[in-house]
Amino acid sequence: MEVSSSDNQRRRNQLSPRREPVQARARERARQILDTTGYLLERVGLNDLTTILIAKELGVSVGSVYHYFPNKHAILYAMGEQWLASLTERLNELAASHLERLSLREFLDELLSRWLSVYREQRGLLPLVQAMWGVPELHELDERHDELVINHLMRMFDRLGFTCPPNESNRLARATLETCHAMLLVVVNQAGVRSERTREDLLNMLMVLLEPHRNDERPSGLDDIEAP
Repeated sequence: MEVSSSDNQRRRNQLSPRREPVQARARERARQILDTTGYLLERVGLNDLTTILIAKELGVSVGSVYHYFPNKHAILYAMGEQWLASLTERLNELAASHLERLSLREFLDELLSRWLSVYREQRGLLPLVQAMWGVPELHELDERHDELVINHLMRMFDRLGFTCPPNESNRLARATLETCHAMLLVVVNQAGVRSERTREDLLNMLMVLLEPHRNDERPSGLDDIEAP
């Protein structure tokens, strides 16, 4: 079913913060709401999360929460945007480095280090990701996430000397995204040696995935590039 522009605008209005916090105190309160929501997502999960519970955990009235966000999904949307902003920053940092001097393994090690740091910082990441995928109001975030990562990876593959055609580079970027996303969610829930070994396994998996195809001149199917 085609979604009208008025429906899209109505949905954006429902997810937008009631007001952009300007003063330091207001910004701190908005940050506390997001942090508390992340903590509660880890503790009670998405289905049992309510604005009443968020307010109770913060020790404020529900009206104080509504002063910043109109509903639960608006809070989750803000958390998702915060996560994407952090991921964008780390990918831009990597892109600003001298990628051309790195071996494929060195590049992947740097990529995982930055990617993992974002996953470790975001509390309640797994239920947030599930919400982005499963809640219609948050689908846009899931699509933006995939487009962001795939486009960055394709550009970086090119700088690393990959000579495969664009649609093959797109396929490899998506496979890298899906593999990393699944495995990093495992790594962040592990600790110590177990976490390090899973990260090393992920690095080896990516080498096996990418190395044989980086100079593959055969297109991976049709000439068009799959949409993220």
